[in-house]
Amino acid sequence: MVDQSFRDRQPLHNHWRLILAEGLLLLLAGLAAILLPSAAGLVATIVLGWLLIFTGLLGLFTSWVMRRAPGFWWSLLSAVIALAVGASLLFWPLSGLISLTLLLSVFLFADGITTILMALDQRAWRAQSWGWMLANGLLDLLLAGAIAFFLPATALWVIGTVIGIDFVFGGIGLAALALAARRAAPAA
Repeated sequence: MVDQSFRDRQPLHNHWRLILAEGLLLLLAGLAAILLPSAAGLVATIVLGWLLIFTGLLGLFTSWVMRRAPGFWWSLLSAVIALAVGASLLFWPLSGLISLTLLLSVFLFADGITTILMALDQRAWRAQSWGWMLANGLLDLLLAGAIAFFLPATALWVIGTVIGIDFVFGGIGLAALALAARRAAPAA
């Protein structure tokens, strides 16, 4: 009988080179995004614009096919909104990048507040980690304020840098997985 852990490791071991290649490409893309954050931010804005246009067109099609279904008008409105937002991101990508940066700031602000409140709840329960949660919430508020205060200048680097950092860590994670999978020869 073959043990379950063998079946789990086998595909990783067999394809460790592919996983490593993906990790290295993601790492390089992340470094490029960090070095060229304006370009990375604009590319992300344009890709998001195209995705919204595609989903808007698909929404129009499905709304039309299901025009007798309940919620037809809401579905149609949703598709039109996706098309309008997608088109605005494509026609005015710099304005779209500024809007996305502002939304990131709003998210960080809301996340900071909720994280601080969670930390205070943990403190009341005498959880030892509450200080780290509080620090995280305060950092979120600081980042939110700095991003919003320095808009529109921050729009030129924030989104691209965040994407780059995410890609770098994702690439490192995949590369580490690939190297571990290479070393972990499947049990017979």
